[in-house]
Amino acid sequence: MKVAIVLGTRPEIIKMAPVVRECQKRGLEFFVLHTGQHYSYSMDKVFFEELELPGAKHNLEVGSGSHAVQTGKILAGAEKVFQQERPDVVLVQGDTNTVMASALAASKMGIRIGHVEAGLRSFDRTMPEEVNRVIADHISDYLFAPTVQALDYLREEGIVKGVHVTGNTIVDSVFQSREIARRKAKALEELGLKKDGYLLATAHRAENVDSKDRLSGMLRGMEMVSGDTGLPVVFPMHPRTQGRMKEFGLRSDAIRVIEPRGFLDFLQLESNARLVLTDSGGVQEETCILGVPCVTLRENTERPETLEVGSNVLVGTSPSRIRGGATVMLKASRGWKNPFGDGNASERMLDVLEASFEAPAVDAMGVASGEASRPSAM
Repeated sequence: MKVAIVLGTRPEIIKMAPVVRECQKRGLEFFVLHTGQHYSYSMDKVFFEELELPGAKHNLEVGSGSHAVQTGKILAGAEKVFQQERPDVVLVQGDTNTVMASALAASKMGIRIGHVEAGLRSFDRTMPEEVNRVIADHISDYLFAPTVQALDYLREEGIVKGVHVTGNTIVDSVFQSREIARRKAKALEELGLKKDGYLLATAHRAENVDSKDRLSGMLRGMEMVSGDTGLPVVFPMHPRTQGRMKEFGLRSDAIRVIEPRGFLDFLQLESNARLVLTDSGGVQEETCILGVPCVTLRENTERPETLEVGSNVLVGTSPSRIRGGATVMLKASRGWKNPFGDGNASERMLDVLEASFEAPAVDAMGVASGEASRPSAM
């Protein structure tokens, strides 16, 4: 079995890192294809090095562009790589243009597709990510659902064959990376921060940062929370957000803007924050795993499990709602149960794939054809 691991953004590198490590551990033949959707591979090399991963064998360097242009470049580039490498299965993760385009290329070539983090839904088709994840789910052969909720969403769309509840690889990654961070991360020391002595903020979604009203609302809300708590807001600001701040003429003396940090430093900042304010889906998961309360600056989420266990609250971009949500979460108990698995998701996925290629006529988890499988423990 030859495995192609496709990624194009830093969150994908983080979430696929445990899959790469598991392939190495098992001695499987695999290669990494980096599309360069958000950054060039040369800029992302630091992430591979930081997480102690082998480099990408193929780099498409597609760069930025409209959704159509970017998707087209990835589709054509991935097809060329797949023709050259002839993988038996292509693994994609999440909901980016990289996921949708590379999965579509594999589907057209008759190559099996495994979708890591299948079944997530925000039910908001105005979000490009929602369209990407739906398409990827409907053309994949192996759907690795992180939770039972995700499995249920797939069933509601008529997808039952090839679905396996495995847990989320972000848990694997957080557990594994936390050990590396203890050796390497220096963010707290360099920034002069102490545990529970600051608020952490992130914002990068186009629907938020490309709107002056929404962006200014988020900043004002952060200022209010900082004033209520007496804690500084530390904001590793995405280049897109920095550009919009300048364009809109926005600034805030109450918010400490810093350059984006590597994953290990950011993990250290997350795990030691008193509260996190974000519009990132991945950060919602990470804070839930780390036991840090989260306020999400969106009206919906594809991670409803965080709401159900009480680690997260949705507030949109209204300053008063941000303030109210922060007040609630600062009083919340941190004893919630992590709903995303036990840190062994990558092992379960590779078990499914190896069993499938050893006995293709039999369901990978030994259940009847068409029946979704659930692990006995997660």
